Amino acid sequence: MMVTTHVAAGLLLAVPVASVTPQFALPAAIGAVFGGVAPDLDLLVGVHRKTLHFPVYYSALGVASGAAAVASPGVVSVTVALFFLAAGLHSISDWFGAGGELRPWDRTSDRAVYVHPFRRWLRPRYLVRYDGAPEDLLLTVVLAAPAAAVFDGWLRAIIVAGVALAAAYTVFRKRMPEWFGI
Repeated sequence: MMVTTHVAAGLLLAVPVASVTPQFALPAAIGAVFGGVAPDLDLLVGVHRKTLHFPVYYSALGVASGAAAVASPGVVSVTVALFFLAAGLHSISDWFGAGGELRPWDRTSDRAVYVHPFRRWLRPRYLVRYDGAPEDLLLTVVLAAPAAAVFDGWLRAIIVAGVALAAAYTVFRKRMPEWFGI
């Protein structure tokens, strides 16, 4: 899935926080955005979907830090909780997409995401055929809509810009490997 889809999913987790405790709307959104992006930084270093994708560990930290944020709400606790919850959701949801190959529509990879405690890769499920597929864009739009309705100002503008970026990526995704000679 596209990073914009992961960010939109993270922001969806921030919507109830923003609705119930508006004073923590911005920390929740910031944690959600960074948590939605962070696992994909392994595209730059290490093995994609293994080095920084931790479906079990991020989720466990998300539950623990979420409980801590409920027990003692504060800017830091809410930001940390939403970061780990969004990163966990990102890492788990990659299992439902394609593998990490450059042309995922060819389905040449049997590796969706690595589960460290079990020391094995999960096979792709292809509910989203590949990052940038039309259903991926639809998912981004659906997940981003509640956040765009709840957040305002520059944060809403960033959400709308993310959806526009996702739409452009979707239009050109299948051409990108040939453009970059890959």
